[in-house]
Amino acid sequence: MARSECEEFHVPVLLHEAVDFLVWNPGGRYVDATIGGGGHTAEILRRLDPSGVVLGIDCDPEAISWVRRRFGGERTPLRLVRANYAELARISRDLGLVPLDGVLWDLGVSSWQLNRPERGFSFDREGPLDLRMNPDLEPTASALVNTVSEEELRRILWEYGEEREARRIARAILERRARRPIATTRELADVVRATVRGPHVAKSLARVFQALRIAVNRELESLRSALEQALEVLRPGGRMVVIAYHSLEDRIVKSFFRENEPRCICPPGVPICTCGRPGRLRVLTRHAVRPGAEEIRRNPRARSARLRAAEKLVEDEPASL
Repeated sequence: MARSECEEFHVPVLLHEAVDFLVWNPGGRYVDATIGGGGHTAEILRRLDPSGVVLGIDCDPEAISWVRRRFGGERTPLRLVRANYAELARISRDLGLVPLDGVLWDLGVSSWQLNRPERGFSFDREGPLDLRMNPDLEPTASALVNTVSEEELRRILWEYGEEREARRIARAILERRARRPIATTRELADVVRATVRGPHVAKSLARVFQALRIAVNRELESLRSALEQALEVLRPGGRMVVIAYHSLEDRIVKSFFRENEPRCICPPGVPICTCGRPGRLRVLTRHAVRPGAEEIRRNPRARSARLRAAEKLVEDEPASL
């Protein structure tokens, strides 16, 4: 498959940076937990020797189908599973891949999903108000906005979209759905445009669609669960690499890494930690890694990306004093 065809699905963000952190054992077992178009997976495979294995997970059947076609003619140690990455531990164990050497997440929505009007991810494209990454999941975004209470809708827009006009938009949605259910992306976008005036309407539209997508796909709950599971199934020295695109995701990752870092409270001068708080992770990125100007120029959707990485500590490894 030509490079341009691959990029039609999704341009991998922070490609070399992510794989540099991830692949430390060329003969290891790695998981691309959000395989998308397979861009990161292709680079992981390139760096593995014949004994290495990659497990690709995605809940979107179109992504799995795309990657199967992309690598179908090649002899690669790639296993594909259609599932939510919150099932990471079970899948890895079922396939006999535990312990793992690394897990990568490239979070958020793919370029392919955004560009498909029938998937309903973009407020710029007319289509059903769907927003499901897994088309078997319920409810759709349309069902959500037409059934939940005003207070619950306000909470979703505020917590998941950080939308300042959440209350006004929620009230406007209820007024609109009382006359006729909101069924399409354009209908929802029209409600937001009629409620939020001025130069901030585009940002509000992006936040509203983001919030509903996160709620429909239960993305934050899945991320928290998957991070904990990855820590359980990684071998000592194994890596976790996460590329996040908005503050909510990044905050979860940053907090999880921080909570699992060594936090020795032994008195100064004690040669070995005995406080029983040695931690489980060594953070490899003190500050989030961001795309450079050239990558953002080539792929404007990369501009909000933040990469964080951590390494699982050896059991009973003492904290640094």
